Amino acid sequence: MEVILKEDVPKLGNRGEVVKVAEGYGRNFLLPKKLAIEATVANKTVIEQMKAAAVRRSAKEKSEAEALAKQFEGIEVSFTRKSGENDQLFGSVTAGDIAEALEKKSFHIDRRKVQLHEPLKTVGEFTIAVKLHKDVATHLKVVVAKEAAEE
Repeated sequence: MEVILKEDVPKLGNRGEVVKVAEGYGRNFLLPKKLAIEATVANKTVIEQMKAAAVRRSAKEKSEAEALAKQFEGIEVSFTRKSGENDQLFGSVTAGDIAEALEKKSFHIDRRKVQLHEPLKTVGEFTIAVKLHKDVATHLKVVVAKEAAEE
């Protein structure tokens, strides 16, 4: 059975591809979950139109992401946190914290786009990657400073 994938399916193919699958897999899994449609002549023309629209949309999103990346040049986000011995923080600075700080600077970035593998737990300067589009990434300087000790 030939089907046209409507979504990316792991180990099978990407959206818009025409793939051959077993009858049962197509009829019992892919079609009911709306992951694919049958590969008829009419459906193939509809998918071609959807692909063209997706390419145009992706190009527009990429150009917007590149413009935003240029605005990120020279941007620095700083945090002041309590810390203990060896400049270890009581707590951490997370991707959500960074996204929130960018929001205050009028950059609307989803926290999932901040490429922080693990939260920052020490005082210092860090360079963090921000993935704005699948082809566009930029870097952001994050400064974590020690809060003044109360005496």
